[in-house]
Amino acid sequence: MKKQILIVDDEPHIVTSLRFLMEKAGHEVAAVGNGANALELLETIRPDLILLDLMMPKVDGFEVCRRIRADGDEVKIIMLSARGQETEIQQALAIGADAYITKPFSTAEVVAQVDQLLTDE
Repeated sequence: MKKQILIVDDEPHIVTSLRFLMEKAGHEVAAVGNGANALELLETIRPDLILLDLMMPKVDGFEVCRRIRADGDEVKIIMLSARGQETEIQQALAIGADAYITKPFSTAEVVAQVDQLLTDE
């Protein structure tokens, strides 16, 4: 079954790569380059899963995740970050992220995490 994935990342090559992977897996994809645009888009679409970069301009991934969860939205969220410190991983999970993947990531890891979370629905 086709799912909708929202990619939120300020690095165009990451967005291109993730879009390709998700579309190849049969999903519909929307993408934005910062957290502020993600929050705006979330007013009009309801994705099944969000691939959310942690460090972005305007509104970072932590704040996007906090706002989504504050609204009671249970959409699956996978945080992506070049920062792999244990405290940041714990913080991301504590505020509601379902998974945390450190950049650079393997494509197999991303696909496996997405498949797992979408299967759990």
